[in-house]
Formats: sequence, structure tokens, C-alpha cells
Amino acid sequence: MNPNLKRKLLGFILAFFLCFVATAEPVQSLAALPDQLRLFAGQQANLNLAMPVQAIASVDRPDVLQLNGSSRSALQVSLRQPLQLNPRQSGKAEVTLKLFGKIPLKTVHVDVMPELKVYPGGQTIGVKVKSAGILVVGHHLVQSENGGKSSPGETAGLKLGDLLTKMDGISLDDVTKVPGIVEKAGLSKKPLDITFKRNGKPFTTKLTPVFDKEDQSWRLGLYIRDSAAGVGTLTFYAPHQKVYGALGHVITDMNTQTPIEVGSGQILQSNVTSISRSEEGEPGEKRAHFMKDGRILGSVERNTHFGIFGKMSEKPSHSLYPEPIPVALANEVKAGPAEILTVVEGQKVERFSVEIIHVSHQAEPATKGLVIRITDPRLIKKTGGIVQGMSGSPIVQNGKLIGAVTHVFVNDPKSGYGCFIEWMLQDSGVLPTTHHKPQNLKAG
Repeated sequence: MNPNLKRKLLGFILAFFLCFVATAEPVQSLAALPDQLRLFAGQQANLNLAMPVQAIASVDRPDVLQLNGSSRSALQVSLRQPLQLNPRQSGKAEVTLKLFGKIPLKTVHVDVMPELKVYPGGQTIGVKVKSAGILVVGHHLVQSENGGKSSPGETAGLKLGDLLTKMDGISLDDVTKVPGIVEKAGLSKKPLDITFKRNGKPFTTKLTPVFDKEDQSWRLGLYIRDSAAGVGTLTFYAPHQKVYGALGHVITDMNTQTPIEVGSGQILQSNVTSISRSEEGEPGEKRAHFMKDGRILGSVERNTHFGIFGKMSEKPSHSLYPEPIPVALANEVKAGPAEILTVVEGQKVERFSVEIIHVSHQAEPATKGLVIRITDPRLIKKTGGIVQGMSGSPIVQNGKLIGAVTHVFVNDPKSGYGCFIEWMLQDSGVLPTTHHKPQNLKAG
């Protein structure tokens, strides 16, 4: 046969084969494999391909990562069986799969990290934060000397949730600065130059204060606030980095539901005094107070979708664990029994049994990674299920910290959402940030 004709025929057969299998479940599972994967040294994982073909699997760094327990750099494997990944030491490796040893199927970049251990939390904490500016939380009408009523702030185009950062070039790091700046502008009959953020983007506007006839002072026609306080639960403390994470969800302003951009903040010791039980349609809450002699536990430096993070100089008291425990990455978490750590009275951290009833394979970090159900009769009797203030409670499975409680189901307070600890560790800076495709993995 003519060589050129032979090559064309082979190309046609391969093209037909690939077109035929492209819609099949095995190839769809191949497409779902991650481009990047991170594992801890000593943590075995499987790539589940379920393809009825033979392939060559190769790794460029067998000293970092072994395939199917072999020290060789390339193996002939059946893709019908899971491909076993065995991390040996920290480093980066590339796993390449080739059909018939020639046709590239997939390359997965694997980052092997040193084993990470942290202290699980569970302690109830008080949270105080100041925003990085002054938050607009409402408009009000000002009665001017001519009898008319208006809101100068609304006229200037300011909306609820806007973060005022400067007035006439003066940085707004404290709400007490505002009255003096407003009065000066009012007396000089000049509009204020306002710099503000909306959805994280900077804007400017001009606002002309109005003299309020009723209380004889210059007004913006805005309700403003620069601080917030509340109660939550500590999730973890990383001793080597001296970093903590808490809450498992973002802190928002109670009026505008706008995420608070943190300028500064503190977490403090807190004492649970009582609990309002959760009922169907009515979430309960922990009632707690900041202790008068309670020391500052740490700073608040970041407020993200996965909670608050900052520095903490030492291991918090009342920990259930004398030593730090391993953490599990998202691909290790399984449906089944687990436990949460939380406080229901005073400062005592206790273990309570839960069931993980759903695990999401997330394309990117998202808060609703787990669905959990409280199964511990003691906790149900005491709280009715998940209550406000329990968010951030660590979830432990098979001796590893896997996530944190984030939300309660209003109509079923025994159930709620949790997030993977991996995403919290990313936002804390303890783990490097990476973006995942849905992972067709099974922990070994």
C-alpha cells in the first residue's frame, strides 16, 4: 500500500474513533479530570478514568510522585482501572497519559506539598471589625431653612452599600471625623469631594451638605457606620504560620448585606450564656458576651467568602486537641459520619456527631461544598440543630480537619451547609491559591 495512502487511512480511522468516543461517558470522565492537582506527601489518590483501553502513563519526577507504586517513569496501564498516585516528597510533577503510547490524552500538573497539620478550633469568639472607610447604610431627609426636605447624599448619587473612603482628600478611617469635615464644607458653601467604592470599584462625586433646621447642624442626609461586632466560632489555628481562620462565611453589614471591607479588627474571648433553640422556619442563636477580662486572641486582616483570617500569636485555650491534626483536601472528603466541634455552654468545646450527606465536586472554591445533618441527640436537645453563632465550627472526619459549618437550612435546622477547609486555608495564606476543575478523584 502507498505510504501516503496508509497514513491518510490511519488518520481517518483515528479521527472516526475519537469522534465516536467523544460523546461516551469514559471520555467525558477524562475531560472532567483536573489540569492541576495538589496532594500532601503520603496522601494516596486515584485518577478514575473508566476507559476500556490501554495507555502509557508517565511521570517526569518519579522521585516526587510514583504511579501505581512503581519507581519507573513510564508504565503501560489499563485505563479501565484507577491510576494510583503515590506522593513521595514535596515538589512538582507532570503526569501524562497517551493512548497507544502516542496519542496525548491528558496532562495533569501535580503539586505535592508537605503534610499540613493545624489545631481544630470550636471556641466561641467575639468579633470586632472596623471597615476600611465609612459605609452608607441608609438615606434620611434633611429639612432645610427654606422648608424643603431632601437627602443630599441621595442627590449626589450615593447608594446603600457604598464605602466612603475620602472627603475633601481626608481619609475616612473613623466615623468621628465626618461631622467636622461636613461643617467646614457647609460654612464655606462648597460641595464636598467624595471618593467612594461601589462593588470594589472607585468612584467620585460631589455632595453639598444641607443645614438641618431642626437640630441646627450640617447634614449629609446619610446614615453611616464604620464598625460591626458579633459572635462566631474559631475554625483552625495554624501554629507554624501563626494564622487562624473563623466563621466559614463573609461578614456583611446587617442593613445593606454588603461584605465589609476590613480596615482593622480583633477577635476576643467570648462566653456562651444561653442558646435560643432553632425551630423550623426560625433559626436559633448562641447568646454570648465578650468577657470583661477576656484577652485579645488575634487580629482581623481579611474578610472573604470563607470567613475572617488574621494573626494569632499562640494556640487558643480550651482546645480539644493537645497536638495539631492533619487536614484533608477537598478530594479526600466522603459522605458518611463525621463530628463537629463547638461550644454550647460557657467556653467548653465539645464534640458532636453529624452525618455528611452530600459532597460537591466544585469547579472552583465555593462555600456550599458539603451538606451536613446533625445526628447527635445531645446537640439536638440543646440547640434544635444548627444555630447562628455556630458558623465556623470545625468538621472532623477520620481524624482530619475537613471543613467548617457555614449555613443552616431555615426550614430544616438539623441540616445545613459546610465549606471545605482547603478553601479556608487558601484564603488564610497557609495554602497557595490554585483553581481546580471538577476532580474525578477518589482518595485512597
